[in-house]
Parts: sequence; structure tokens; C-alpha cells
Amino acid sequence: MIKKLAVILCSVCLSGSVVAKTQAEFQTYLSDLKQEAIAKGYDSKLIDDAFATASYKEKVVSADKNQPEVKETLETYLPKRVPQWKIDRARKLYAENKDVLEQVAKEFGVQARFIVALWGLESNFGTIQGGHNVISSLVTLAFDGRREALYKRQLWAALDILKSGHITLDKFKGSWAGAMGQTQFMPTSFNAYAVDYNNDGRKDIWTTKEDAFASIANYLKQEGWNDSLTWGRQVKLPENFDSKYVLKRGTKTRKQWLEYWNDSERSLADWQALGVRKADGSDLPNVDVRAALVMPDDINGRMYLAYDNYKVFMHWNRSYYFATSVGYLSDRIGYPKI
Repeated sequence: MIKKLAVILCSVCLSGSVVAKTQAEFQTYLSDLKQEAIAKGYDSKLIDDAFATASYKEKVVSADKNQPEVKETLETYLPKRVPQWKIDRARKLYAENKDVLEQVAKEFGVQARFIVALWGLESNFGTIQGGHNVISSLVTLAFDGRREALYKRQLWAALDILKSGHITLDKFKGSWAGAMGQTQFMPTSFNAYAVDYNNDGRKDIWTTKEDAFASIANYLKQEGWNDSLTWGRQVKLPENFDSKYVLKRGTKTRKQWLEYWNDSERSLADWQALGVRKADGSDLPNVDVRAALVMPDDINGRMYLAYDNYKVFMHWNRSYYFATSVGYLSDRIGYPKI
């Protein structure tokens, strides 16, 4: 018993010394960042105020290192990500915000159902935005070192947001990774796509729904959204279908993924000739549209003909499950018509 207690005490002491060393190294790193920020031209008061709130967050590093790798399929993922209550909630909120949503939709050329779907999946319609100090999260992740350049770039973008007065420091909260507001934009995405739709001088994706809706729509528009198309459709393959036509998996960059997309992309007429049909077995639409064949799981799982707008979802988050869940929810928001 005494030996076990000694081991525990020793472990606690070692843990404490490691934490103390990490905190000391973090403070040195923070000082270096402040000098780098000054060299980039940021105001010294902004730097002092922002970095005064920064502290090393072990939970952030743990969350980054231990992201779940639970093996599941689209069949198990979709019911969890898009349960019936979320569909019902999405349709209710669409109806409640119909005027502004349809105004934004018309102005940006993006159907409102897609705006609501992204709003619902990213932040549960604005109710789950994260309570982490954004500066602390970004500095901690940069300090961790595995993706330092990425998180330093996000940190400078976060300082730009504060400098522009879009949010006050005490309310500058987000996810552990630094994603913010009802849209869950990273700081660089905020600076590229956020919109001050109500013209109050602030791009407020945290508390102003109008700004959040317009920011989502602007993102989609800027990344090539085509409002004359939907996102895709689930399809049925013939027996012994050649898998060479399926969009290849295992890409490490968006550039490579787009090359694979181009390899798979064909006209609907070509897919029809290859034996591909709608999920109910009927013919594909007789329209001049090109699509790639997407396989979120394997050849025995759900298959989709994905249109150009699917590429925009994959730019938002390069995950087949995410992109498909956005399309799946949007269909159930839009039909039957609200």
C-alpha cells in the first residue's frame, strides 16, 4: 500500500513538473509571438490585450490529438447527424426566418434550404458555438507544433477580426480548434466570407442570424455555387459495376481530389448508359448535367451522383460524410415545400 502511494505521489510530482515546464515554455513562445505580431504591424495595445487572455490549454491539445476514430458507415452516421428532430427543427426555423432567408437566397443565388442545413449541422442552429477563448486555442495549437504554420495563420486572422471591431475580446469564443460563431468559420474563413448583412458595422456571426445566413451564402457563392443545380442524388448501380468509374479515395490535397473528380465526372446520359439509375430504379433525369460518382463507404454502401455544388460542400469540409449530410438535410428541409 505504501509502495503504491509512493508511486502515485511520484507520478503526481512528475506530472506537475512537466506542466510547469510546459507553461514556462509556453510563456516564452507567447513572448516570441508578440514580437512577431509587432513586426507584422499589429497595434501594441491590441497585442497586449489579446495575449493577456492567452493561456496554455492542455484540453485543447488533448482534443486535437485524440479526435475520435470510431469506424462507422453512412448508414449509422446519417441518423445520428440528421435525426428527425433536427429535420423538424430546421423546417420550423426556416418558416420562422423565411423572409430574411429568402431575401439572402435571392441576393446571393443560394437556395435557403442549403443555408439552413449548414447552419443546423455546424452549430445546431446557433445554439452550440463553443466556449473556448479563441486566442488561447490558436496559440496553444500553434505552440503544440504539429501544424504551427496553419494555426499561426489563423492567429493573425483572429487579430485582424479584433482589430476590425467585429467582436469584443471577452466574447471572442469558439470551438477548441478556433472555429467560431453560428457558421463555425475559422478566422481566415471569417475574413474571406463573413458579411455584415444588417449594416451595423460588424460582421457578427455570433449573435446576428442575418449576418450568419448571409455569410454562409457568401461562402457558397464565392466557391462556385450554381443555383440552377441541386447537390446530387442517391443512385443504384447495376450488378458487376466497374469500380474504375467511382471517384477515387485517399487524396491528401484538394488539388488531387479535384483531379480525381474530373476523372470520374460524366454526363447524366453517360451514367445512364453505364446502367446507373435513381435509387428507386427509374431513369436518371434527361438533362445536360455532369456528375461524379461518389462512394462515401465502399461499393456495397450508398452511392451518389454528385454535381458541382457537392464540390463546394467539400471545400467547406473535405468529408464525404459531412457533404452528404448537408445535402441529405437540405432535401428534407426543402421537400415538402415550406
